[in-house]
Amino acid sequence: MNINDKAPDFTLQDENEKEISLQGLRGKTVVLYFYPGDFTGGCTVQAQKYRDALTKIEQLGAEVVGVSGDEVASHQLFKETYGLQHALLSDSTGQVAQLLNVPVKAGGSVKAAGPDRKPLLDANGQRIELKRPVTLARWTLVVDRAGKIASLRSVTSAATDAEEIQKIVEGVAK
Repeated sequence: MNINDKAPDFTLQDENEKEISLQGLRGKTVVLYFYPGDFTGGCTVQAQKYRDALTKIEQLGAEVVGVSGDEVASHQLFKETYGLQHALLSDSTGQVAQLLNVPVKAGGSVKAAGPDRKPLLDANGQRIELKRPVTLARWTLVVDRAGKIASLRSVTSAATDAEEIQKIVEGVAK
C-alpha cells in the first residue's frame, strides 16, 4: 500500500461483535491505528491519548478506529476499564493488517490491570490473563473521504501518535 492507493475494503468485529467495514465509513476520514495489544503499556497510553483527542479529531470529520489481534471480549474489557469511546476492531487472524502491509507476529498474553495498576480479577477472584492470537505492529493509516490512503506510517511513539495524526487529519480535511 502506498499514499493515494485506494484502501481495500475489509470487515471486522468491534468490541460489541458488530461488524464494521471500511466501506461503511466512506464519506468520513478514517484513522486506523494498529497496535500490539490491549492492556500493554504503550498501547494503553496510545488508546488513552486517542480517547483524549477524540472530540477534536471527530470535529474534523474523522472517525478513529483501533485495530489489534485481540479478541472481542478483550476489547470490551479494555474499553470499559479505560473509558475508551472509539471502536476497537478484532483482527485476530492478522489478515486485515497483512492486507494493509502492517507487520504481524505471533500472539502473546497479558495480565490485565486497571488505571490504578491493580490487577483485574474475574468473577472467581482470579487475575484476568488475556491471550491474543496475533500481535500487530504499531502503524497508523489515515484514509480520506474518497477511500484513498492519505497517510501510512510506522509509529515510533505511542504517546504522541494521536497528536501527530490530528495534524495529518487537519491537512486531509482541507
